[in-house]
Amino acid sequence: MLGRVASTLLVIGALVFAVEGGEYSSTDLLRQRSQRRRTVATIDSLLHRIDSLTKLKRAIATDAALQERIARERYGMVKGDKELMYRFVPATDSARP
Repeated sequence: MLGRVASTLLVIGALVFAVEGGEYSSTDLLRQRSQRRRTVATIDSLLHRIDSLTKLKRAIATDAALQERIARERYGMVKGDKELMYRFVPATDSARP
């Protein structure tokens, strides 16, 4: 009877070691699969962003209308003598140092 319990425990222990023992356990493999899925998703997202930025770079280099819009919005540039630019600056309080 004692020998049978010992052999059953030995078989159970061997099964647990086979599943969880060794260099990588089952939980390690599941964790690595999850990490791989997250990494692949991040790579896909970054590739999409790179593609979008490449298209924007090409458009900025070749599209005159986009260049003009950026010059107007970002740098406050005007077109020749046809336009005037007004800048409104907040009033300063002369009582404050």
